[in-house]
Amino acid sequence: MVKADAYVSGTLTDYAASQLIADSSHQHLVADFETGKRFHSSPVVRLADARPIHLGHVLEADGRWRIIAFSNTEDPSNPTSAIWKLADFLANAAQSPIRKYTPPESDIDAVIELLVVLQQHYCHVNMQELHAFLAPSKGVYELRDYNKVFCPDLDKGDDIFDQRGIDRQGCLLVVRPDQHVANILPLGGSDELTTFFDGFMIPQE
Repeated sequence: MVKADAYVSGTLTDYAASQLIADSSHQHLVADFETGKRFHSSPVVRLADARPIHLGHVLEADGRWRIIAFSNTEDPSNPTSAIWKLADFLANAAQSPIRKYTPPESDIDAVIELLVVLQQHYCHVNMQELHAFLAPSKGVYELRDYNKVFCPDLDKGDDIFDQRGIDRQGCLLVVRPDQHVANILPLGGSDELTTFFDGFMIPQE
């Protein structure tokens, strides 16, 4: 029963390459998140309040796509860092899939949500110094959402980068609304990210 549990629960389903599942050409960037298979959770710490949480629990079944950016070792508050550049691209570029496919009257993360996992200890990163897109303003009162950035739970020895075999140079995971991994890309793969979403999404005016 233990061996069959994952099959019975549907978590062993493995989707082949299609419009909604990319090929595995960048699979070498992460060992334990496989393209086409379900996203498996790991412990992390939410940066805003230092709360231990499972990353998989953040992915609510609400119909949204997720882009999970696993950072490299750069200081994410530096405008030259890969995470800052990614956030700036998704926030401002005309070809940003978040900008292209989110209705103008909706919250910026209503269709595609960006989540970031840093490599630093949460005590070594100031949330207020990160790119503003990592804490976007939402809702009627435009309150900032601080639930987007996470760090490894190093206090308990739970380093998601080691546990899941994630390349220390970072990578991007695109996770479908059904929580299956749709694409794995290099951290700087903004063009490939755009091309992937362009294959099936409808631009919003």
